[in-house]
This record gives sequence, C-alpha cells and structure tokens, in this order.
Amino acid sequence: MTAPGRAEWVREAMATHERGLVSYAARITGEVERGRDAVQETFLELCGQDPAGLDGHLREWLFTVCRNKALDMRRKESRMSNVASQVGSDTGVSVEPEPSLALEQEETLSKVLSSMRTLPESQQEVLVLKFRHGLAYREISRVTGHTISNVGYLIHMGVTALRAKHAEDLTEGMAS
Repeated sequence: MTAPGRAEWVREAMATHERGLVSYAARITGEVERGRDAVQETFLELCGQDPAGLDGHLREWLFTVCRNKALDMRRKESRMSNVASQVGSDTGVSVEPEPSLALEQEETLSKVLSSMRTLPESQQEVLVLKFRHGLAYREISRVTGHTISNVGYLIHMGVTALRAKHAEDLTEGMAS
C-alpha cells in the first residue's frame, strides 16, 4: 500500500475506533488521559502494520493492542504508586464522565457502573467489550485470551449478578 493510502487507512481507523478505544483504555487505566496515551500508542503501532494482514480483524487487533498498552500503563502506575506511597505521596485516579450524556443517562450509567464494580474484573472487562463496544464473543476471546465458552460464561454470570442487584435495588426503593 502506498504511503498516502496507508495514512488514509489509519485516519479511517482512528475516526471509526478512537472514541471506543479511549473509553475502554480509560476503564483499564482508571484515567482518561492515560487511556488516550494508550490509544495513541496503539495507533502508532498500527502505522507499522500491513493493512492486508489485518483485513477483517482490525477492530479486534486494535482492542487487543490497546488492552495490552493500557494494562502495561496500569502495571507501571501501580509500581510507581507503591514507590510513591512509601515516600508519603498520594496518588488518586479518576475517570471523567462523558459530558455529552443526558442527566438521566448519567444516573443510570452511574448505577450500572457502581454495580459493575462489585463484579470480578474479568466479568467487568467482557461486559464492557460486549455491551459498550459491541465486540462478538470470538473477538472478546481474542482480545482477553479467554476461551469463547469462558467469555459466554463470564458475560452470563455478570449479567445475572447485575440483574439480581437491580432487582434488589428496586425492592429496597419500594420498601422505603
């Protein structure tokens, strides 16, 4: 592929996938800016890839590389936090809410995310990839390294737990 053709391919990939990747990476790193850094590194790596080699698997490749970059950042941050805490520094992380959401959607999302935080990390990750980013089980399997059947199990258990929590919250709300 020619250099202008490759540049256009990368621009199209960015236009299509950047927002979802930033959201996904921010969830992993715990910080939107670190998520953006992971996505930037992902697209830099994409520049060196052969488009024909990724034909039909671009989204899966992007999420896999982005996940690895974000996990590396989180590990590095964790090591730095441990060192900082030993010398008395405080390091907090936060995820900024998306300003484009309506108030009602923000409240609902906040409740769901709060409930999701009670789930094991593996369930949280597959639920985000499935419902927020629309990846298929096979794609999630390739991104996370879980078997397809394990992805299905994790999603099922996560949704079941969230439904139970929602039903519990409704019952408590009607009792008060």
